[in-house]
Amino acid sequence: MKVLSYQIADGIDIKGFKNSFKAPIHYSDSDEIFYIIDPDKFIYVFKYGVVSFLNYDEIRISEFIHFITPFCKNFSDYRLSEEFEIETAAKDMRFGFNKIEITKPSVDIFRLIMLNVAQSVALDYYHEVTDTLLMEAKQHTLYLEKKGRLNISGRNLKKFIGRTLNLKSNIAENLYIFDSPPETWEDEDLNKIDVGLKRTFELQLRFRSIQESLQIIKENFELFKDIMQYRKSYVLEVIIIILILLEVINLFVEKIR
Repeated sequence: MKVLSYQIADGIDIKGFKNSFKAPIHYSDSDEIFYIIDPDKFIYVFKYGVVSFLNYDEIRISEFIHFITPFCKNFSDYRLSEEFEIETAAKDMRFGFNKIEITKPSVDIFRLIMLNVAQSVALDYYHEVTDTLLMEAKQHTLYLEKKGRLNISGRNLKKFIGRTLNLKSNIAENLYIFDSPPETWEDEDLNKIDVGLKRTFELQLRFRSIQESLQIIKENFELFKDIMQYRKSYVLEVIIIILILLEVINLFVEKIR
């Protein structure tokens, strides 16, 4: 059995899609919907723009993505994806590089596996976005180092800081890297699978790496903002001094007259 997960957009309207797509639902909330299409076929839709499939061929995947496109925010033809295999007839539970072997397959186990694969794809997406922001920040710091001044306007700086803060908030809001699903609290096998998958995909390590990069970006542009405020204060002080000097000159000329 194979899990295929795709990052197809910045976000998906879960409520709107749920009202339009009619299929048996095993689990749903405001953030995600898990469908049982057939006894051995499943679809998992997440509001952060990821769709995960189990036992689906490329044609049916393309058809589904075409159907869900109107409910996507900033749909992207370039889709990050990840494959993960499930072996269901194993003697013992084992984790491989892109594979898990399980002894007792169940819908909840499939859902948990698809959830972790989806979060791995989402982390790849957030990593790419963060790298883009980091490279842009680096360009400005290099310019500051070489020229001794900034080459970004105050308006663009504020927009950049806003993009960074929004991305940080989206990651914290949408990913559950540190929170295991409630089902794992009561089922020892589910808990083992959840812990093993997080370790296999290095979810927590990758999550921390993204958070650290975002913090570096935020600190850089907060520094740029302070430099701009200092420059504005300096210009204002110079203007005030010039005005005072003009006033003194004017009084001096009046006295001479």
